[in-house]
Amino acid sequence: MEHKLMTEREKADIYMKTIELEEVGRIEESKTLRRTIPIPAYLAKVFKEKVGAEFLTDGGYNLAEAEAKYGSDWLAR
Repeated sequence: MEHKLMTEREKADIYMKTIELEEVGRIEESKTLRRTIPIPAYLAKVFKEKVGAEFLTDGGYNLAEAEAKYGSDWLAR
């Protein structure tokens, strides 16, 4: 899945949608949608260091901000 950078507005819109989903009991759908919001680069780096790159890739997290900052191969390094 290709991830993309998002504006703050796009992130906020998705986050609000996740809240709506949780309110109607669609928790798993909310979690999946929340993962489409890019993780801040510094946080993705901490996750990689603390729990491993597989956690990020297997979890389906949007790593677009980390890739923009550290390069497309940052997880492999």
